[in-house]
Amino acid sequence: MVKKLLTACLFLFSSHLLFSQSEITISGSVMDNESGETLIGATVSIPFLLIGTTTNEYGFYSITIPGGEDEVTIDFSYVGFQSQAQKIIPKANLTLNVELSTGVDLEEVVIQANSYREELNSTEMSVEKITTQEVKVIPALLGETDILKTIQLKPGIPSGGEGTTGLFVRGGGSDQNLIVLDEAIVYNANHLFGFFSTFNTDAIKDLKVYKGGFPAQYGGRLSSVIDVRMKEGNNRKFSGAGGLGLITSRLTLEGPIQKEKSSFMVSGRRTYVDIFTRVINKRNEDDPDYNPIPDYFFYDLNTKANYQFGEKDKLYLSGYFGRDKFGFDGDFFDFKFDWGNATGTARWNHVFSPKLFSNTTFTYSDYQYNIVTKITGFSFEVGSNVRDANLKTDFYYAPNNQHILRFGGGLTYHRFGVGRLKAGSDDGTVSFSAGQNFDGLQFGVYFADEFEVNDRFKINTGLRLSGFANDGNWHFRPEPRISAKYSVSERLTLKGSYARMHQYVHLVSTSGIALPTDIWYPSTERIKPQNSDQIAIGGSFLLGNDIFITNEYYFKYLSNQVGFVDWADLFANDQLEETFAIGKGYGYGLELGIEKKSGKLKGWIGYTLALIKRGKFETIKNQVFTSGPDDYFLPRYDRRHDFSLVAMYELSRRFTLSATVIYGSGDKAWVPVGRFAFQDVQGLPLEFIVPDYGEQRNNIRLPYFQRTDFGVIYKLFPKWGESDLTLSFFNVTNRRNAFFVYLEPEYETQELPAGGEGDVPVGVKAKQVSLFPILGSLTWNFKF
Repeated sequence: MVKKLLTACLFLFSSHLLFSQSEITISGSVMDNESGETLIGATVSIPFLLIGTTTNEYGFYSITIPGGEDEVTIDFSYVGFQSQAQKIIPKANLTLNVELSTGVDLEEVVIQANSYREELNSTEMSVEKITTQEVKVIPALLGETDILKTIQLKPGIPSGGEGTTGLFVRGGGSDQNLIVLDEAIVYNANHLFGFFSTFNTDAIKDLKVYKGGFPAQYGGRLSSVIDVRMKEGNNRKFSGAGGLGLITSRLTLEGPIQKEKSSFMVSGRRTYVDIFTRVINKRNEDDPDYNPIPDYFFYDLNTKANYQFGEKDKLYLSGYFGRDKFGFDGDFFDFKFDWGNATGTARWNHVFSPKLFSNTTFTYSDYQYNIVTKITGFSFEVGSNVRDANLKTDFYYAPNNQHILRFGGGLTYHRFGVGRLKAGSDDGTVSFSAGQNFDGLQFGVYFADEFEVNDRFKINTGLRLSGFANDGNWHFRPEPRISAKYSVSERLTLKGSYARMHQYVHLVSTSGIALPTDIWYPSTERIKPQNSDQIAIGGSFLLGNDIFITNEYYFKYLSNQVGFVDWADLFANDQLEETFAIGKGYGYGLELGIEKKSGKLKGWIGYTLALIKRGKFETIKNQVFTSGPDDYFLPRYDRRHDFSLVAMYELSRRFTLSATVIYGSGDKAWVPVGRFAFQDVQGLPLEFIVPDYGEQRNNIRLPYFQRTDFGVIYKLFPKWGESDLTLSFFNVTNRRNAFFVYLEPEYETQELPAGGEGDVPVGVKAKQVSLFPILGSLTWNFKF
């Protein structure tokens, strides 16, 4: 090590003396040789000078070295790709675009170790990354691979319940996650009431989750940022991929519009259970005793196109369109329920110089649901929506190897349609409506500097200034951010971070999980923005060349937290604000992660120990909000212990085995501690009418959650491309995990005081509802 340092110093000194050259900058993009896709987080290093960097989220890099006449070797590497060395003579600024090839690389472990060392050297902490290759191998519910369910297997991100995609990151609520697809906000990322996410794995290029230490360019939510980026499209050749499963089929097509200059990508997915249920209903329509099966399906459509105008400019256009449709047609009753997201993104990348890169983005988001009910002579329609239009610009500036500056700003226009209600008789004699419309303007500017103080110490400081305007009310909030790393050795790094976040839009829901009928509500004069302050410290250690260990501790303080009064009426309520309750909260815990991403055996282990509390809620009109004797309570998603094990083993060239084991402490639930019984008429049975929920919110803990899944992948090698058969077993131990519990009264036949016998309530018994027994699925996947 000392010898390398002396050699590097000698090179730097001799370069200045002999050639009297100023520094030169090498910049460019790192791409996949097969498709032309840019690679995010690729490693660019010059071992001789002991310097390096990584490509940003747009595949761009910039590195500065002393000019001279001596040849310099630059190494480019990315996990899953063959590394490449480029030799240059640093006489002047140089644009160097590099293409890496996939295939068998004998140095896979070395490349992975280099990737881990970049993580050790980065100030980023509390970050989780998932590749689509991992997602496709892990066993999935009914064979439908899902990136949101996969990140629930990481430490600090427990799920909201059996089979659902709700995320509760470090004590935050499900509404406190900023989910962006190609930089456009996705308000409800669920299909089928949360059992599947809106993201089609075949269309996804990269996924990154921030649990803390948030970069200054992100704002608007308190607990996490989930940054999902779609594929750009193959600009070298026409190709496709897809799959045929038990409940869905999917197809992705991509190819060049103008070879090596522009490309497109179209990806679609649809369920088809409704096709079979319609046939069954048709065959039984003459049976008077037959109950028709409701109609349900969902679909996704991802599209993207890009065009390279020159070496310095590139334009991207992308969109997502997804809907769920549920319907029932009866003789006297019709019911239709549909909900979904639509997003659009227009993005322009421009390289001003080898050191300065910009990205300008316009996005549009639309989430809405509609319910239409028709009963003979009467119709009822309800719905809600939120629409966003956003314009932002981000700059990436690398003046030298010691500083990387990021700065920019953005403006978002929100339009909220809250609780639209329209009802009336068919003849028009009865008609009424309700609902409110709000708009708001959200804005933010930021500046951040990642500064390498010396070889061991690096710090990232940033400040975000955000604000929100609604109906003449203005909210301004500063959001300081700081993170730092100290390298104890080449293998051990200590890190710490602090971040303040503000949230200006609020989810109106009492369910604790994301539902299609959830309503979003803006900050107003009475409803202030939610705030959070999070501190995290931890360490990362590289064991050998392929085992990476992280251990983090965090504390999060929350203020202006939104809740709702007991028995709140959230449905088509024009006085919705009066049902709000505003309180505080805090959470703390530790997270441990151990991962191995090279070799025949890959996978990770995650463990989280956490505590979450909410309390000190105040209502607007002195209404009732039950907390607990100390004015605090544990929310439903409080999970003390959360453990996950993920293993993937390449048994042979054809066979790959995978398994997941999940354990979690039971979630909290609020059940009545007693019920009042009434007897309408003497001699009739007593009935439980009014439940008494007591003085403690969420007063029981459900049984612990445990599930084991197993999968087998058998690879086929057709002449036309790639193919495999994936066999998945969900919940192989057939454990019936609690989805929810309810209380049912127990009766005994006894003699009544007035004479005769009757059913008398003698107790209450808790009963559990479970969703999924052991489920098997078979999926055929292909690529050409």
